[in-house]
Formats: sequence, structure tokens, C-alpha cells
Amino acid sequence: MLQTPSGGAGSGTAARDSGLMSIGTVLNVLRDEFPEVTISKIRFLESEGLIEPQRTPSGYRKFSPRDVERLGHVLRMQRDHYLPLKVIREHLDAMARGEAAPLPVVGRQRSGDDGPEEAERSTVARIGRGELLAAADIDEAELREWESYGLLTPLADGVYDAEAVTVAALVAELGRFGIEPRHLRVMKAAAEREAGLVDQVVAPLKRHRNPQTRTLAETRTKELAALTMKLHSALVKAALGVRLP
Repeated sequence: MLQTPSGGAGSGTAARDSGLMSIGTVLNVLRDEFPEVTISKIRFLESEGLIEPQRTPSGYRKFSPRDVERLGHVLRMQRDHYLPLKVIREHLDAMARGEAAPLPVVGRQRSGDDGPEEAERSTVARIGRGELLAAADIDEAELREWESYGLLTPLADGVYDAEAVTVAALVAELGRFGIEPRHLRVMKAAAEREAGLVDQVVAPLKRHRNPQTRTLAETRTKELAALTMKLHSALVKAALGVRLP
């Protein structure tokens, strides 16, 4: 369960006393479990009706502990069950009404080689082009440029997986420091090489006839992905000679 902070610099006495948090404080709370979450993504989830934070007279968002818990549920269902936002919203609304709401299973496109266990797996959450533009707060020209460098790639039917929101937000954030999309091609290439290494390790498990072994392949993929990300981060810190949290 997410723990709310006891207070912190910049949160304000009134906000602490009322139990309400700024969006920056919420981001810090969530990042313990969801290191990839961004302010843009929180705003996007609000625009999709997943949360409804209070607003101060000057328009600033203020989140209650219940809002943070709900955000955690949303992010967890995206990460662990790959549910679309519409399905997540309907599920949480049913729970709020006190209805019995088992976690839904959403079908996905699959190849003819997939077994029945694979058919029951949830689909990857997807968003449309307009949703991505709104979530990342970018325009069509920027998105086309990022696509030209391979930083974002739509799926076959023109939509994007939910991780595209995180990628777009980070590309935009780096741009504020003068790092242009063309500079990020080396990072894209490195990520693809790391993904290829992980795929090479788990490929025999994915091809196995035993469904439990194929399930193990997904678990092993997540474990290896987490390790490679940690190693990549550590190597960048060492190369720069800096200590980061």
C-alpha cells in the first residue's frame, strides 16, 4: 500500500494539516513503486477521468490520500494486467459503488502459435494519437519528428501502447535542456540492444511446450529488464561521476 508522506519542503503547512498533497509530492510518493511515472502521466489520467483531485482557488491540484491510493491502483492495473484505461475506470467505479468487481480479462490479438493460456492473457493498454498528444502536451509536428527518429512507433492499427506516454514525456523533458530528438537515437539503439539480449536469454522459455514454462518466460523477462535498467543507470552515473538518488 502506498504510504503518504508526513510532510516536506514546499508542501505547505495548510496542505500538510489537511492531508492534501501537491502533484509534485504525489509524484515522489508514487515513484517508490512506479519509477517511470511522470507529472504528464498523472495529468493525463486526470483528463481521462481516473482521478478527480481538488483545486485551489488559484487552480493548483491538491490530492487526497484516497486520490493517491486510486492512482496507485490505476498504475498497478496498467503495469500488471495491461488493462485499457476505460476498463480500469469501469472497474474502479463498480468497486466504489460496492459492487462485486472481479478483475476483468481483456482479449488481445494473438498468433496462431499461441496456446489457450496465452489467449487468456490481458491486452497491452493502448491509446490513440490524439490522447498521446494531449498526455505529452506536444503538437503533431513534434510527434512526427520523434517518429522519424524511431523514438515512438505506432502499432499496426495506428495506436500506441501506454508506455509511449512515458517515452514522450521524457523526450519532451530532455528537450527543455536542449537535448534534441536526433541526439536520442543512440539511446534508442542501446535500448534495442539491451532488449535483444534479454530476448535471447528468454527465447527458449517462450518456445517451450509447457505453459508454466512460458509463463516463467514473462516473469524472467521482467526480472532481466529491471536488472538491465539498473545496470544502465549505474553505468551512466559512473561515466558522469555523479551520485543521483
